[in-house]
Amino acid sequence: MEKFVYIALFAPLVSSLFAALYGMSSRKVYVGIIASLLLTTSFLASAILATYVYQTGGSIHVTMMEWIGAGDLMIPFGFVVDQVSVTMMTVVTLVSTVVHFYSIGYMDHDKSFNRFFSYLSAFVFSMMVLVMSDNFAGLFIGWEGVGVCSWLLIGFWYHKPDVSPEENPSISPSWAANEAFIVNRIADLGMLVGIFILYWNTGSLQYDVVFAEIPYLGHGILVAAAIALFIGAMGKSAQFPLHTWLTDAMEGPTPVSALIHAATMVTAGVFLVIRANPIYSLTPEVSYFIAALGTFVAFFAASMALVNRDLKRIIAYSTLSQLGYMFAAAGLGAYWIALFHLAAHAFFKALLFLGAGNVMHAMHDELDIFKMGGLKKSMRWTYIYMGVASLALAGIPPLAGFFSKDAIIETAFNEGTLVLWIVLVVTAGMTAFYSFRQVFLTFEGDERYKAFGIHPHEMYKFVLIAMSPLALLAVIAGFFQGAFHSFIIKLLPNYEMSEHTHHLVWLLGTIVLAFAVGGILLAWIKYGKGLKRNEKLENSFVYKLLKNQYYIPHFYAEFISKPYAMISDMMWKSVDMKIIDTTVDGIAYLFYGGGDKTRKMQTGNLSTYLNWMGVGLALLLIVAAISAVIG
Repeated sequence: MEKFVYIALFAPLVSSLFAALYGMSSRKVYVGIIASLLLTTSFLASAILATYVYQTGGSIHVTMMEWIGAGDLMIPFGFVVDQVSVTMMTVVTLVSTVVHFYSIGYMDHDKSFNRFFSYLSAFVFSMMVLVMSDNFAGLFIGWEGVGVCSWLLIGFWYHKPDVSPEENPSISPSWAANEAFIVNRIADLGMLVGIFILYWNTGSLQYDVVFAEIPYLGHGILVAAAIALFIGAMGKSAQFPLHTWLTDAMEGPTPVSALIHAATMVTAGVFLVIRANPIYSLTPEVSYFIAALGTFVAFFAASMALVNRDLKRIIAYSTLSQLGYMFAAAGLGAYWIALFHLAAHAFFKALLFLGAGNVMHAMHDELDIFKMGGLKKSMRWTYIYMGVASLALAGIPPLAGFFSKDAIIETAFNEGTLVLWIVLVVTAGMTAFYSFRQVFLTFEGDERYKAFGIHPHEMYKFVLIAMSPLALLAVIAGFFQGAFHSFIIKLLPNYEMSEHTHHLVWLLGTIVLAFAVGGILLAWIKYGKGLKRNEKLENSFVYKLLKNQYYIPHFYAEFISKPYAMISDMMWKSVDMKIIDTTVDGIAYLFYGGGDKTRKMQTGNLSTYLNWMGVGLALLLIVAAISAVIG
């Protein structure tokens, strides 16, 4: 099985290198097809490994080579394929394969087609290193790798005008890429501190060694490590207050949004908490904070999606909200439920983003849903795909989102966290409303796009076929909940509902379903027949508050970015130029001036040399005399 481990891991790297070698080639289609087939190979290898792990119940551990050896620190370049990592591997490679095939059609007119595939495959390789590594150092390498690749992909269209969000609400790709990179680097400092704490107290960074030593560490040390690691997870998974980069990242190509916001980068934080569950299981106060923050973020993001008009940003807010659900489950100790929702969410969220890409392609890059309407006539398959994905996101049975999201809400009730349960139930209704608000405004009602001279058309057939596996999984993935539970609890702590909760399962499910259906009905009443604008509502304080993201980006700009820029400008002019540069220049001038004066000693005149020798001899005699007197 070791060969399949290497195939799954390195096929995306080969894909990236191949596309990079042909970066300037005009044979775009061939590069896209070969890169996609290599990703398919990685997925098939991951599926074979998943089957093996499922059948045997064991894990595969391979050590490629010794990597770092310094004193007592020994870190091998090793990988582990167990229940958690193989789940992530399968989900990541499946979604990535679909995104690669989709990108052949979506990016066909882009002059940097091959460069895009090189970045895309490198991103997948970094993600595979992250999830497959058997130690925290390897995880961090993959962690930083996806950060760099996301910067390249979000800023792929860097040639677009660079404007700040204060000047123009349409943020440029380069600005968004820098924001995502900087915010994640800030959070990664916390993660590094957590890794250092673990190494300092356990003497190793290998998962098995660290987790074996965890029960013997002091509670304060565990709390510090848990908090520091979670700070890193907050940045990567865009949890409040490090959330602003996620929606701004929509400036990248749509396939990038599908990959980053569905199954890969943003779920890395959830994966870290699940992987480090031995630490969080022993720090209930930190875990409860994670659950509470996740619940808040779920509601917080859903509220902003209620009024947004940008198709991709609405879906991005839904990603942020669903990440909150995952953290809520993980924080309450239901790690397997969090991982199950991560997998189910990947399928229908990737489908939503790719469907949004179809709409964007048909509408000549227009994303304002107020300018659409009636697109189901010319884009029936995209309408079906996005309808199915929205039903799954809203949690309507029997689609995948119903099983995974309902399990999380039941967990909140089971743990006696009534406030969290209420917030999650209300958020489920909000999710259904904004999901179908975008569907109805995009595909139903009057054809508002005609006023802008747009003639929409459906995407290529092979692209629609490539999206079909995601649609199928969005429908049927929930039926594998029981099998997934029995598979994953061999590694993760088993989480069962109490008898009290078991008796109320149908009632709890009915309540959640009622909120979801109510949200869909409300969306239909308001937007099912077309756009109905309420100027009084749109001018209200609450509407403006949600539209402006609670003014948090404005707060960051005014009270963090601008003061930091002012301090940096002052330090540059007052300290760097007047003190540091002046000192360095003064030293240079001193030596230059001294050299200029002393070079006159080398005149080539024998008399001048004899004079200088006399001066030197006199100085030596003076020094000798002073030494004799002192001595």
